[in-house]
Amino acid sequence: MAEVQGICDARFEAVRDVLAASLDDKDVGASVAVYLGDEPVVDLWGGYSDAARTRSWESDTITCVFSTTKTMAALCALILADRGVVDLDAPVVEYWPEFGALGKDKVLVRHVLGHTAGLPTWQEKLRAEQLFDWPLMTRLLAEQELGSEPGVVGAYHSITQGYLIGEVVRRTTGRSLGAFFAEEVAGPLEADFHLELAPEHDHRVAPVIPATTRAAKLAALGAGNPEIPAELANTEAWRRADIPSAGGFGNARSVAAVQSVLACGGEARGVRLLSEAGCERVLEQQFFGEDAVLGRTIRYGMGYGLMQARTCSWGGWGGSLVLVDLEKQLTVAYVMNQMLEEGPLGDDRGLGILLATYEGLT
Repeated sequence: MAEVQGICDARFEAVRDVLAASLDDKDVGASVAVYLGDEPVVDLWGGYSDAARTRSWESDTITCVFSTTKTMAALCALILADRGVVDLDAPVVEYWPEFGALGKDKVLVRHVLGHTAGLPTWQEKLRAEQLFDWPLMTRLLAEQELGSEPGVVGAYHSITQGYLIGEVVRRTTGRSLGAFFAEEVAGPLEADFHLELAPEHDHRVAPVIPATTRAAKLAALGAGNPEIPAELANTEAWRRADIPSAGGFGNARSVAAVQSVLACGGEARGVRLLSEAGCERVLEQQFFGEDAVLGRTIRYGMGYGLMQARTCSWGGWGGSLVLVDLEKQLTVAYVMNQMLEEGPLGDDRGLGILLATYEGLT
């Protein structure tokens, strides 16, 4: 079997076996992390950071995790809500006055987090490189009409959500979402996750390896969104940009380290980011039904997909995944460079890791 490095509590040896088997099969390079409470019980990595398999995936290798980034943006919103800076039940226009044009004054912040804001796409056909222009992207969203009544239709805001959340963060804090996350979340937690990746980290980046089974535009589901080739994530422009829906860089350890805050009632490793009540808000159901974009039954909470019991999760284009179980104080993350597309909600590699983790708990 493939060589896997790192630490693994004896209870979770099945997780190591699943990762090794995946590296022997579909994966090129990957990492897995499991936090129980606020401590890592699994921190594993293996394989290669390049498609030619000439460079090993190292402990500090990072890669673009696409929509797993959404959980970081949502966590920032929950933190600001807990601090009283943002009211999740308030209209977006309260923080962003220009947004109220053409009847959008009824869109609430929680509608944005729950993918029911009625703005799953831009109405104007865009080019992918325009995503790097924050003022343009947010201005176009502020100027366009709603596609559906707020709070009614669940429609995955695959790219727009990050700009909508991010602009609320910018208007209320004076900082970009990437800067707020770095200073208020990743920094205090000493987590190696980045929005607006700085040049000094470029040498550690494993380029994403695009899938060959589905169209590249899957990343930007929705007719009005720009088609995004997966290779765009390997460019300097993408690494430097603030794209809170899809542009985050990290590994399983850093994803789990950040999200373990939710699993632990708002405090992890001596750093408190929000209250227990603030964490509970993630579980407030915003939509349950067939998503008009994904064509699948989805249950959305505050920025995360809700699962059974007190569990939330989300994943990224190509296969990355994070799950937070508030009941068991469990956080599981899987990050890889080989993208696969076996359906609109990803493939089964992350699921295998999750099943092995829960097997270890029992």
